[in-house]
Amino acid sequence: MGRMRLTVIGCAGSFPGPDSPASCYLLEADGFRLVIDMGNGSLGALQRHAALADIDAVILSHLHADHCVDLYSFRIAREYVPGGPMRVIPVYAPAGGLARVAGVHGVDDEDGLADRFAFSTLAPGCLEVGPFTVEAGHVNHPVETFGLRVSAGGASIAYSADTGETDELIRLARNADVALFEASFLTQPGLPPNLHLTAREAAEHASRAGAGHLVLTHLIPWNDPERSREEAAAAYDGQLTVARSGLVLDV
Repeated sequence: MGRMRLTVIGCAGSFPGPDSPASCYLLEADGFRLVIDMGNGSLGALQRHAALADIDAVILSHLHADHCVDLYSFRIAREYVPGGPMRVIPVYAPAGGLARVAGVHGVDDEDGLADRFAFSTLAPGCLEVGPFTVEAGHVNHPVETFGLRVSAGGASIAYSADTGETDELIRLARNADVALFEASFLTQPGLPPNLHLTAREAAEHASRAGAGHLVLTHLIPWNDPERSREEAAAAYDGQLTVARSGLVLDV
């Protein structure tokens, strides 16, 4: 294992696909396990790679369902596990995160959610999460959304979350070892602005940032991933990988 391990739990964009849950990523360093985003279906796949009791912290990049909805299922697992509730762990989320996730149950369950998670409001700037230094910055999406740069032991991973084109992503990814960038769209006329990146735009951002390894993620299930790879390869000459559920990278 390198200085930091990235496991792609889910990389499907907007909704789960036949081969992957929605967005979820496991980062490990020094025995600490940080989960970034918990989209639809991710809790099940996460258990292939870590015991739920061993998760130490969660960060939610934004509050769209395909990035946060399974945190409520995680609450159920942590509350009702045989032998008693699991320990409280921190959750860093945009403002309103507690109420948003609590509402998944259909009733006001903020107290139950807060019994298992210590919520903190995510804001631009740096925070320390276990051995990780996390820098958060606003990216270009219709709801408040944070791109992240996560560093540990001299290694760094930049995560776009969901975003349209933005210089902030280039700043967060400057010389990062891995650029984990969304590539929701394939290039075509009439794409909505300020929503998502095409695979080519993801590659252009990674190239401008000088990132060492581009990993395309948030892949809409109806798109051909090989076309995404081809689009990106035309604008990025470094190491290029199309994400899949279960992909492990030692950084």
